[in-house]
Amino acid sequence: MTTETNLFTTPLRIPTLDGVADAFATFPGHGRHPGVLMYPDGFGIRPVLRDMARELAGHGYYVLVPNFFYRTGPAPVLDLPEHIGEEARPAIFAELMPMIEAHTTERVLCDADAFLRFLRTRPEVGAGPVAVTGYCIGGLLATRTAAAHPGQVAALAAFHAPVQAAGPDLHRLTARVHFGHAETDLTPEALGELNRTLDAAGIDHTSEIYPGTVHGFTMSDTDAFDPAALRLHWDRLLALLAEST
Repeated sequence: MTTETNLFTTPLRIPTLDGVADAFATFPGHGRHPGVLMYPDGFGIRPVLRDMARELAGHGYYVLVPNFFYRTGPAPVLDLPEHIGEEARPAIFAELMPMIEAHTTERVLCDADAFLRFLRTRPEVGAGPVAVTGYCIGGLLATRTAAAHPGQVAALAAFHAPVQAAGPDLHRLTARVHFGHAETDLTPEALGELNRTLDAAGIDHTSEIYPGTVHGFTMSDTDAFDPAALRLHWDRLLALLAEST
């Protein structure tokens, strides 16, 4: 699916008000490109996220992936198995949930300022507006980031993400939006309520349940993975970025 083979990947350190966040960026090896801030899911930076970032970069984007749990330590902050099966999840979530609970909205917005500022200063990134995308909790972080930076973020995509938790922030969005929900995360009635909220706010959006999916459907290193849903995710994400950045 990737169209660009000449890609560079570089580790990065991003100064924030609370320290230094480790991150990586992947981008084509020539020219300047639209910037995309990609937030991982709660399991964090790992091989599958690096592969997804390279896939996106191969379509002509500079993709920045931060470790938003950097206050705990550098990635990987969790000792993850190569495949995250159901039997491993209770022990992983026992470690993960305190980090998620400590990652307050104030921390999210503080870091978002730093991540976007860093992205805008990269010589490989074009001068136009950027896009933000994310998975699971990363999708909520992406939503909060886009809402807090309406003049900078032109496109927002979130997948199997609790975007309803953004609450009033949804009304502040000016970016074009795609939300791809798991069937197990959102009922049709809840989807209708969310979409009415987006409509009332005048937000240009698509928001849909991906058929037959469970939470985490984009992640190929989990039992939730759904290849057809991952392909649909790429179709929706690439179309959104092409039209917005």
